Amino acid sequence: MFMTQLKLTLREKQAWFWGIFFPVILMVIFMVIFSDNSDDEFKTEVAIVKEHPNPTSDMLFTQLSQLPILEVKSDKPVSRKQAEKWVKNKTVDAAIVFPETEGGGQFLILVNKEEEQGVTTQVISSVLDKFVQQANLSAVGATPSFDVQFQSISSGNANLSYTDFLLTGMIALSIAQGGMFGMVDLVEMRRKGLIKRLRMTPANMGIFGLSDMIMRLLFSIVQILLLSLIGVFIFGANLYINYLSLAIVFLFGALSFNALGYFISSISTTPNAYMGIANIFSFLMMFLSGIFFPIETMPEWLVPVSKVLPLTYFAEGLRDSMVYETGVMSSTLWFGIGILVIWGALSFIAGSLLYKRKSIVATR
Repeated sequence: MFMTQLKLTLREKQAWFWGIFFPVILMVIFMVIFSDNSDDEFKTEVAIVKEHPNPTSDMLFTQLSQLPILEVKSDKPVSRKQAEKWVKNKTVDAAIVFPETEGGGQFLILVNKEEEQGVTTQVISSVLDKFVQQANLSAVGATPSFDVQFQSISSGNANLSYTDFLLTGMIALSIAQGGMFGMVDLVEMRRKGLIKRLRMTPANMGIFGLSDMIMRLLFSIVQILLLSLIGVFIFGANLYINYLSLAIVFLFGALSFNALGYFISSISTTPNAYMGIANIFSFLMMFLSGIFFPIETMPEWLVPVSKVLPLTYFAEGLRDSMVYETGVMSSTLWFGIGILVIWGALSFIAGSLLYKRKSIVATR
């Protein structure tokens, strides 16, 4: 049955694209968007409004223009009307309006309503807040006694970066999607009446589904090798692999998601229905499993949902074995593997029972 499944898949040339090259394209797109390979410093363009010039505002304008993170649109202050026009047309990211009086007052930040909650707006607000604090200290002749420095500490190798974590997350996502979407051929076989003919033989549907799952495992091996090479040589990712841990996590994770795809095929009557159910599972886990950002940053009511999703533990297991070199004696690693085994076993058993209990007529 395994060899039959392999031959059927190899004869379908589209299977190579959807099984191997599509995950590569997907990973490259997300890595380009989210990775931190850019060497350019963050900069934002602003306009400065100083409608009531005075010596203090002139000094503040000069100091603000020298901040490396800000690019002032004009060498000279502009009117508020002109600044609002630039902000509305998104010619600049924001406009900073100086106080009207020399003795003090409020700085005003003008931003486009669409960008009100954006990262750039938050950065400008933080920079201006620190700038005003320093200006206040200078105004009273006080010298700052404290300062803040930033230093990151990794639980793995010191050379690790966000790209390494994103790469392992994308590998987990690609393998999971390959398993969930890969069993659509079973629905097509049912539509053509092939499942009906198979049910009329002594063939065991559980063994038939298992052979398809193991065949999909070969695609997952190609995926993890290809995606890892692309991540290392194109995006400069650093991998510190514990090969035994990786083999165990990969084996149970890939088989679990293949089993999930097998279960989805058992409850789907058409390929469109299968793809719809698989897409629901895929998008739910894509954004709730810590692929792009830590689970801890989610709303509290969503965290329990993330804790039961299999992709959460598959991504963490791959990160532990490919980034942190976690050994096989780790209890956290085996806890995640246990969750994957539960998902895989329940999905496979449920799918096999559904295929077995359906009447032969219903499988047509």
